[in-house]
This record gives sequence, structure tokens and C-alpha cells, in this order.
Amino acid sequence: MRRFLYLIGISLFACACSPAESPTPLNTPPEGFTALFNGVDLDGWFGHGTQDPRVLWNMTPEQLEAHKDSTREDIRAHWRVEDGELINDGEGLFLTTNQDYGDFELLLEYKTVPNADSGIYLRGVPQVQIWDTTEEGGKWDIGADKGSGGLWNNSAGTPGKDPSHLMDRPFGEWNSFRILMIGSKVTVEMNGENVVDDAEMENYFDRNIPVFEEGPIQLQTHGGEIRWRNVFIREIPR
Repeated sequence: MRRFLYLIGISLFACACSPAESPTPLNTPPEGFTALFNGVDLDGWFGHGTQDPRVLWNMTPEQLEAHKDSTREDIRAHWRVEDGELINDGEGLFLTTNQDYGDFELLLEYKTVPNADSGIYLRGVPQVQIWDTTEEGGKWDIGADKGSGGLWNNSAGTPGKDPSHLMDRPFGEWNSFRILMIGSKVTVEMNGENVVDDAEMENYFDRNIPVFEEGPIQLQTHGGEIRWRNVFIREIPR
């Protein structure tokens, strides 16, 4: 019942507006949410790739801080902020939150280019997929024709691996995600419509155990420029 109420409730993000329309002022969180991206700089983030987040948790606090500092050199080389937009050049480490999160509602907008490939890691686990969904992008054979928003790293044939329908907007337009994660279940709303409905997210790093109870949010990117804005999170008490 709790999940059902979350799913049918109107998001505090005021998604009644078009996903292409940005709230004013930009990057200002709606009530109850916190901005992960402040619209000005890369404060609050470090660099991490597709790597088991347990390597981070096994570090001492001093080792972890030193590691984060070392990754920020790479982040500064490939990520920048312009006019309130967070921009990656398609290379380098993935932007990773300093903080770990348990259950949450995540809101964000993104805009990308042909041949780019991206995604959103939840608790450090890949991923809510972002595709170039065109045939020219060359990835129809692995699911790009079905659209973005699926839990692409789940096992073949499992619920949620592919989105229920294609909701991607044309290149040059902003797309919006609303991602709800409760326990190991994930719901994804893309451009105002559900494309994944309360699906179990598998642990990519060890499929014999559930996804981690907590972990960072990561903005993954490779292959082409991607822009992000209005990245907000609301933590949900268990």
C-alpha cells in the first residue's frame, strides 16, 4: 500500500509542467527535496566508475577522503558547469555523490547527443539506462530501440530490464526522470509516464545478494556529451 500511494501521488516536483520546461529558478529543489547539483560547481561529488562500491566502504575515513580528492582531478577534466547545467564531455569517471542513500525519490533532467550512452547508478549499482535510441546509434541489438529508463543491467527477461514503452524525446530536448527506490524495488517515470513499475533491481556486482541497503547516486556517461540539471533527491525514512 505504501508503494502504491507513492506511485499514484503527485510528485512534489510539480510534474504537471512539460519535462522540457524548467522550474524557475533553475536547480532550486521543490519542497521536501535536496539539490544534489547546486547549479554552480561540482561541490558534493567525487569520481567513481563501474566498480563495486564496497571498495569505498572498506577504506578508512582518511583513505576514503584521500581517494575522493584524487578522483576529483579527473572530474574537473571532463565535467563542467555552464549556465546552471552540469556537462560531461563523454569521458572520464562518473560523477558520484559524497553521501550514500537508502530509500529515495530522485528527480532529474538530462539532454544528450547522438551516439552517447549514459545511465544513473542507484546505490552505486548500474543502472537506469539512457540510450541513443535511433537506429543510427547502432545499439538496437542490445535494446536501445526499446527506449531509455529500463534497468538494463538486470538479467535477460526479468521485469524492468526494458522499459514498457519508448518515451525518449528527440535530441536537443530535455528528458525528465522520476525514480523511486524502496528497498530493492525501483519505479521509473520518464517524461511523465511510468516505464518501469516496482521492479526488482539486481545487484550487478553480486547477483547472489540483494542490492546494497545504501550507496551513492552516480551519473554515468561515455561516448558523447550529456547535460544534466534539476537533480533533486528526497530521502524516504524506512
